[in-house]
Amino acid sequence: MHKPFELIRVINLKEGMPLVREALSRMEGQLRRARSEGVLLVKFVHGYGSTGKGGEIRIAVQKGLIKRVQQGELRAVIYGEDWRISNESTWELLKKHPELKQDSDLGRENRGITIVAF
Repeated sequence: MHKPFELIRVINLKEGMPLVREALSRMEGQLRRARSEGVLLVKFVHGYGSTGKGGEIRIAVQKGLIKRVQQGELRAVIYGEDWRISNESTWELLKKHPELKQDSDLGRENRGITIVAF
């Protein structure tokens, strides 16, 4: 049986309040799985930290994802605060996949998420 096309997969990295290394390990595994299953985009939910000043998981996840873009493993990383129509990378994705305009975080400047494109 053929699995239906999955445009964006939401992965909650903060569930269970893991340590940074556990969240990064979860991120790694989920990236491999999503890529192998043909998912085009991943939305990581990492939170913004309980103090509101930016969480350690968010910082570590974004740092790791940017490194992968630089190494050519990922096409793009869009931080939640940039997930809006006026962002060039976001606009390119929206032109290719207009259904993304229905995403509940689009335009909300949600610093607790990061979008990844393969």
